[in-house]
Formats: sequence, structure tokens, C-alpha cells
Amino acid sequence: MERIGFLLSITFLLVLQYSSVGTVGVAETNITTDQSALLALKSHVTSYPHNISFNWSTTTSVCNWVGVTCGARHLRVASLNLSYMGLTGTIPPHLGNLSFLVELLFINNSFHGTLPKELAYLRRLKLISFRYNNFMGSIPLWFGSFPKLQSIDLRGNQFSGSILAIIFNLSTLQVINLSNNQLSGTLMYQQTI
Repeated sequence: MERIGFLLSITFLLVLQYSSVGTVGVAETNITTDQSALLALKSHVTSYPHNISFNWSTTTSVCNWVGVTCGARHLRVASLNLSYMGLTGTIPPHLGNLSFLVELLFINNSFHGTLPKELAYLRRLKLISFRYNNFMGSIPLWFGSFPKLQSIDLRGNQFSGSILAIIFNLSTLQVINLSNNQLSGTLMYQQTI
């Protein structure tokens, strides 16, 4: 009887050890994906002031990088806030790989170009603010596909074209600011009680 108990204990410990090793391997792969996406963004930044400590390198944990906040549960990038850093550049499609991202804030920089369609993969996004940059083109249709989005702030860019009605179909949306762009059309406000 003691032998069976001993064997069960050993088996349990081995299973526990191998399952925790496997979990660490998966977590490293996921954070590596986040790291690659952020390093791609860094390579698309063409100018940033010398007084800003841009510590994004493979020798530092992603969760300790300037502007990056990781979630406590999954240890993945949950917030990317590069606001007011005077950065110039474009947004690479790789940012769509930040699958745990909840907040994306690039306020008051000089990012330009169009927004990559891969950002549509950020299904957990609740807040997105690209205000006061130089983004251009039409507001992408995929802005209407974020199931958890609560706030969109795109003011002060060079977006053009029609205001998309699909954005207003987002049931969780509470705040939207599209002012100071070259948009046409009207915003229809409907209050539900």
C-alpha cells in the first residue's frame, strides 16, 4: 500500500514538473512574439529625441520597456503608450500580433502614413488613441470590428473620406473623437434608454 502511495506521489510530481516546464516554454514564445512586434515598431521609428530613454532591446524584458505595460495574468503586452514622446515614423503591420493589447496610445507624435489592416487582429482593444499625429487615408472599415472597443480618438490627423457608420454599431463604444480631420458626413447620435 505504501509503495502505491509512493508511486502515485512520484507520478504526480513528474506530471507537475513537466506541465510547468511546458507552460514556461509557451509563455516565452508568446512574449517573444510581442517582443518581435515591438522591435519592428522601433525599426519603423525614424526619429526620436535624444533625451528619451528608448530601452527597447533584447537584453531587457519587454515588460520593462518604456511605454509598455504587461498584464499580470498572462505576462503579455496589455498597454502600449508612446504618447508625447516626439516620435516620427510609421506603424508596421507587426503590431497586429500583440494579441493581448487592451490600450494603444500614440498621442501627440509625428507618426504618419496609413494604418495597417493587421491592427484589426487586436480583438481585445478597449482604447485606441492616435490623436495629433499625421495619419492619412480613409478611416479603415475594420474599426467597426473591435468587440470590446470603448474609446476611439483620431482627432488632429489627416484622415479623409466619409465617416463610417459601422463604427457606431459597436455596442461597447462610449467615446469617439474624429475632429480636425478632412472627413465628410454627419455623426448621428442616438441615445438609448
